[in-house]
Order: sequence, then structure tokens, then C-alpha cells
Amino acid sequence: MNIATLWIIAGIVLILTELMATSIVAVFFGIAAIAVGLLLNFGLIDSYSMQFLLFGVLSLLLLFTVRGHFKRWFVGYTADSNEQPSRFADDIGRRVTVHTDFNQGAGRVVLNGVQWDAESADNLHAGDVAWVVANHGIKLVVSAVKPD
Repeated sequence: MNIATLWIIAGIVLILTELMATSIVAVFFGIAAIAVGLLLNFGLIDSYSMQFLLFGVLSLLLLFTVRGHFKRWFVGYTADSNEQPSRFADDIGRRVTVHTDFNQGAGRVVLNGVQWDAESADNLHAGDVAWVVANHGIKLVVSAVKPD
């Protein structure tokens, strides 16, 4: 196996590791390694120092110039809080049905056809009606008394 093939294999391995890491770094090292392997295979470079110099320069050039454009493809798009405002505040004051008895302040309720974990200071039983007064993350805080 010649040196050019080793560079190309190393490049492919680096690109594949990106699938596990998603840091958008290894893929550019992989592209640079493949480029060095191809240049070496076509006889355009031959010395070890030129191989490593070209690999380093290409890696850094790709990393700092192209990474921002490719990052969205690998990581995906997430909306800012201004683009997708939280809807949890809309649920405060809504009526829920108690699905399971509350034991030590914890139970489950049904809101809009979906079961939610809930907390309550009140003694609530399955079938009771309660009201959402707050939320702690994805856990609702409910009360037997409707909030004003």
C-alpha cells in the first residue's frame, strides 16, 4: 500500500468520524488528507515535508473559511427564542383532568388530550378537575382552585 492510499484512507476515516462527533472539524481534515493523497498519487508533490505542510495549510484554510457555511448542514437549524416563543405561558389558567391520583404532591394530568407529569399541593384524585397555575420545565403545577 503506498503513501497516497494511506492519505486517502485517513481522509475517509476522518470524514466518517464526523458522523459521530458532529463538531464540524474532522471533515475538513479528512478533505485535506484526501486532497494530499490525490496530489501525491498524481505526482504533483513528493516530499514528506510538502505533504504535511499542504495538509496543515489546507486543513486550516478549509476549517476557517468553509466551516460556517457547512455547519448548518451537519448540525441542523434551531430557532431562536424570538422566532419560536414558548407556549407554556398559554397553558396557565387552563383546565386539566387528573389522570392518576396525586401521591406526595406528584401525579399525572391530561391537558389538550396529552398526559403531563404534574405537581400539586392539593390532594387530587383521578377524574378531578384542576387548573394549571405554573410550569417547571415540562412538569405542570396544578391546583384544585382556579387561578384569577
